[in-house]
Amino acid sequence: MTLPLFLKDAYLRDARARVIEHTPEGGVVLDRSIFYAAGGGQPGDSGVITWGARRLGIATCVKVEGSAQGYTALVPAEPAPLPPLGVVVEQSLDWERRHAHMRVHSALHLLSVVIPLPVTGGSISAGKGRLDFDMPDAPEDKDALERSLNALIELDYVVSDQWISDEELRANPQLVKTMSVQPPVGAGRVRLVRIGDATRQIDLQPCGGTHVARTSEIGRVRIGKIEKKGKQNRRVYLHLDD
Repeated sequence: MTLPLFLKDAYLRDARARVIEHTPEGGVVLDRSIFYAAGGGQPGDSGVITWGARRLGIATCVKVEGSAQGYTALVPAEPAPLPPLGVVVEQSLDWERRHAHMRVHSALHLLSVVIPLPVTGGSISAGKGRLDFDMPDAPEDKDALERSLNALIELDYVVSDQWISDEELRANPQLVKTMSVQPPVGAGRVRLVRIGDATRQIDLQPCGGTHVARTSEIGRVRIGKIEKKGKQNRRVYLHLDD
């Protein structure tokens, strides 16, 4: 598999890796990667890889289709010679874009706390995100929701992770908030992201994405439009204020 370095350290901006494969579509597969592969509503990371005097812009990172081992591929931003198999490359992230994804993703976890309803979908971009909720009626006071959300952010909770077994997740189905995307099982363990600590835990749910280390790093957010999507679904937009 491609070792996902970002799971151990989401703040790692540069790292070396070895090219182990080229995909038929022209992607570059590394043995270890700081690039998050698109999934779970979070976009794939962009950046560059270099080797010697050569440089290749990376538009995104994707999971390799049909790969049960968890390989990911870097997708070039434009047609260009690929690094040879076996060569060591230096990876560098578009950090501002990645960090914005981290801030939005953590904010969306908090949004699911202030709106404690089943989540039916979601997406993340660099400046905003949204969650869809199983919510027949619109919230009575959007401003109150925004104040509650920003209050949680300002309390500066620690964001951390832990791993549990597939069996433990099956025994605790209440951990899964998202109805549309189920956590991947079959590899033997599932990653949980926690907001808070032993003194006060406010959220714990399966997630493979990247997050900030503390909620204060999110900064102020604004709740945007709340749209009706179907008979019982409401789409809630969230925007970073800076």
